[in-house]
Amino acid sequence: MSQIGDAAITPQKLFPELIPREAHNMRNSDLSPNTLKVLQHLITKGYKAYAVGGCIRDKLMGSKPKDFDVVTNATPDQIKECFRNCRLIGRRFRLAHITFGREIIEVATFRGHHDAEPATQASTPEEPTNNKPNPRSKRKIDDGVLAKKNEAGQLLRDNIFGSIEEDAARRDFTFNAMYFDVSDESILDFAKGLDSISSRTIVMIGDSAIRFREDPVRMIRAIRFACKLNMRLPDVLSLSIQKHAYLLANIPPARLFEEVSKLLLSGTGEATFVSLLKHNLLSQLFPLLAALLKDDSSKEYQFICNMLRNTDKRINNDQRITPAFLYAAFLWYPMEERAQELMFDSTMPLHDAINLASAEILQQQSRRIMIPKRFSTPVREIWALQLRLQRRQGKRCLQLLTHPKFRAAYDFLLLRASVEGGNLLELANWWTNIQEVSSNQQTKMVNELPNKSPRKRPKRKPKK
Repeated sequence: MSQIGDAAITPQKLFPELIPREAHNMRNSDLSPNTLKVLQHLITKGYKAYAVGGCIRDKLMGSKPKDFDVVTNATPDQIKECFRNCRLIGRRFRLAHITFGREIIEVATFRGHHDAEPATQASTPEEPTNNKPNPRSKRKIDDGVLAKKNEAGQLLRDNIFGSIEEDAARRDFTFNAMYFDVSDESILDFAKGLDSISSRTIVMIGDSAIRFREDPVRMIRAIRFACKLNMRLPDVLSLSIQKHAYLLANIPPARLFEEVSKLLLSGTGEATFVSLLKHNLLSQLFPLLAALLKDDSSKEYQFICNMLRNTDKRINNDQRITPAFLYAAFLWYPMEERAQELMFDSTMPLHDAINLASAEILQQQSRRIMIPKRFSTPVREIWALQLRLQRRQGKRCLQLLTHPKFRAAYDFLLLRASVEGGNLLELANWWTNIQEVSSNQQTKMVNELPNKSPRKRPKRKPKK
């Protein structure tokens, strides 16, 4: 695998190739109006500012840019002075969020090399002079710790600022080290990112082992880009991911939720799932599920693939999706297995076993990926409704059709039936049919069902 420099070991600068306007198809009009407004305003204030990363990559690869990130030599405090609608966020990475209604433009300051200065000092650009790259000045934020690594080399704090050349060397993949200048619509390509795009090959900047230790999420990003952009992962990089997969255990569960959502809900979820399994990453993200995936013919494997295939179709057809359905599917068989254990060990009723197993499984999964309550609650509702869908007698059956989560639970039942067949398939077909007939016919369908409810034993009269 070709690698650009060794910036992770020896701090050094990359020098850009200037791609003029006439040599590419990226234009100011490809940016969102608010992104363009932020960039132009920073430039008028005397700062350097560029659109960077994904929007350039997507445009050069023939897709419509959606994510717009801005980098500048202004510090977070200087950015805040330029915009009333700005707030600063983050301790690990200090960022500026500039809000325009529902749209948020994320602005970052050029990152510098960690080894350049002590960990308790920041390399911060000074006020600009004639638009020249700024020398460093020092400033403390929060508790004064601006750069920090743990013993494994993972970045815990990263607020050392530097030049655009250093910022480019700090980026993960070569196609993300491309900077678009709105003043003349040129592109600065620091690491031969255009070559990576042309060959459709993922190329990492620096040594992959060190870069993965700095931030293990880069392994997830490599898989996401390879699958989403239909790019090739070189064998050396692929083996490095497999070797360092265990490092994901060091990532906070809250951060992983956002990363996994982007990973599996990007329209290429099925291919991504297969790649995660191949690279030993699935066992780090979903250990309860991975333990059940014996081979690609197992019902658990087929169930997940069918779900992701359907989800990919919905995303690519611009239909609504929710992470709750994804997590309900990924954790269904671990929950079902745990419910069976509870029933066997303590003769617990099925309803109670499912409730208890649901809480246990979600709690265990949250140690790896923190599922927000707004999604974990619907997951539990989808699971609980699987039991209610089996009870088709009486008025409560028809009332189920108006339940807010009926459609999600019904789709989940169809998914289970497609894999398990048998009685589940008959049950799914019945619920499909009852939704397509009139209310009178619905009542008739319910009344025609055999009454399988157990007969109540007559109460014994107390002895006198």
